[in-house]
Amino acid sequence: MARYSDVSAAEVQQFLHGIDYPARKNDLIKKARDNGASDDVMSVLNDFPDQDFNSPVDVSKAIGGLR
Repeated sequence: MARYSDVSAAEVQQFLHGIDYPARKNDLIKKARDNGASDDVMSVLNDFPDQDFNSPVDVSKAIGGLR
């Protein structure tokens, strides 16, 4: 399991390049997988709440909520 402090919001955003918002958790996971995200990034995304994410700011807030 990833330690959330080891994964930055910027790193997660890098693997979400090209995603269209709003997006569901599963959309984020699929885009990150398609973009070659590391296991640590995938672990963080898998632990996100199942909700709509309207922007990269929402993704950053979710990361902050896991710490």
